[in-house]
Formats: sequence, structure tokens, C-alpha cells
Amino acid sequence: MADRPWHRSLIKSGVRLFLGGSLAHVQDWFPGLSIVRSQNISEVHYRGVKVASLAGMDRLRERSGDTIYIVGSGPSIRDCDLRGLEPGSAILLNGAIGTIGNQIDEPLAIAIEDERFVWRHIDMMRKKIGPGSLCLFSISVLRALCEIDKSWLADKTIILIDDIRKPYGARRRSLDDLKKLQYVRLDAEGSAGFSLSPDRGVFLGGSVAVSALQFALYCARREIGFLGIDISNAGEPRFYETGGDTAFSGIARAEGRIIEHLVLAREIAAERGISFVNYSPVSALLKYDFGYDDRFAAKA
Repeated sequence: MADRPWHRSLIKSGVRLFLGGSLAHVQDWFPGLSIVRSQNISEVHYRGVKVASLAGMDRLRERSGDTIYIVGSGPSIRDCDLRGLEPGSAILLNGAIGTIGNQIDEPLAIAIEDERFVWRHIDMMRKKIGPGSLCLFSISVLRALCEIDKSWLADKTIILIDDIRKPYGARRRSLDDLKKLQYVRLDAEGSAGFSLSPDRGVFLGGSVAVSALQFALYCARREIGFLGIDISNAGEPRFYETGGDTAFSGIARAEGRIIEHLVLAREIAAERGISFVNYSPVSALLKYDFGYDDRFAAKA
């Protein structure tokens, strides 16, 4: 399936034309998707019908142990042996779900925020993400899933990835707006941010790894490990892509943006006594003093 159906491109352009830049992100949920919140209930509705319940951060925290691994789908995953990961410790990003049932039997959660992955890999999602799985999904991912098969969400446990800069149901926030939020940390330039309360939104930073990290740091007690977060070689086929079927990735181009968010997160983690460890032998993280630990290196 194509990265995005043609009608979505039309809707994206039309929403921006009619609503302007401050509300252009309405296209993420238009048409049909709505998030319904009350005092004790949060639900996803599609075309007026409930399709899923939303869980809070406590659901992720109660499943988490001392260490959380953020596992991406970078090419370096081919050189890692993930069988040594503790059960229920890995947040799998996008195509890293391909490791489920192969190297990873029980992930902590799955995180997907770009709807293009849904349109391209819905069959993989159906095969790998089973009932009861804890899923961190963005607004646009939820809407895309509803367009394809709204019943698929019913037996999943879903935590919302909401863009703190462009939140659901509200106008885009300015830098001044963000500075007023007590649960937000910004770097000196204001270009990178970190949410201390992911339930109320996270900073999207060029890769779903940035969003997943904000959830992980909320829950982890001792360490956050990175595997397959390569960034610099993102133009190469991901570990699960074969036969020339390679989707475009803008991650390498967004390296600076991604890294500045990760560096800010590392500062916050250090204040909490939580360490970051890079387990990928080929990663842009090496250039920014994240180091390398070969604990999960595949044996020849």
C-alpha cells in the first residue's frame, strides 16, 4: 500500500487552506475521529461510535521495570541479539514490531506516530500486535486505523501520543504558550522541549523515538537503553525491508532536531539518577557522547 492515500493529501491541503497554519493539524483527526474525555473516561470515537478506550500513563508505569529499552528499526538491529532483553522491557518503534515472536516475545509497548507507517504496513501490524497490547498511538495513526478497520482497536490498550505543540482540539501553541506550562522543559533556544507529563502531550522531535523517550523517562527507575536508533544511516533499508521495498525516511535529514531533544532528555534523566545507554554499534548517538555498550551485540 502507498505511504498515504491521495485523498489524505487533498484533505491535508484543504484544511490548511481553509483553517490556516494554526489549525492545520485538524487534518490529523478530520474527518470522523474524536477524542471524548470526561472526569473518569477517555475514549476514541469514529463517526460518532466508540472504537476504543484510552488508558493513562499509570498503565505503562505499572508494567515498567528498572530498565526500559527503546527499540527502533534502524539497520543496526541486524547486528543485535535482542533475546537478552528482559521480558516486558522494550518499547518497539514502528517496524521494530517485526521482532515480536522472533527475538522479542513480550514487549512493554508499541509506539507509532506517523500514519504513513499504518498505510504501508497495516498487514504487519495485524500480524504482530496482538490483543491486549499496550500501544502508544498518535491522533493521525488512530484516524488512519479507523479508516482501514476501526474494529481492530477494540482489544488494544491505547495511550495517546498528543503533540504538545499542536494539541488535539486546540490551536497550535506558540513558544510563549509552551513556556507557561509547568510540566514543560525547554532548551536555551526554545527549539527542543521535553514533557514531564506525557499524558498532557509530548514534544514531537523528528522521530517517534523522541516521543517514546518522554513516556519512558516518566516510567523508568534506573536506565533507558537505545537499540536501532541509528539516525545517521536512515537512508539505508530498515532491518525488516527487503526486495527494494524501502519507504522514504526523513530521519537522517532531521538528525540535528532529533539529537537536540535527546540531549535535553539526557540532562533531565541525569537529574533523576537515570542513565542513558546506547547499544547500537552504528548510530548518530555515538557522535554526541552517548557511548556504546556491546551487551546485545550478535555473536558471530
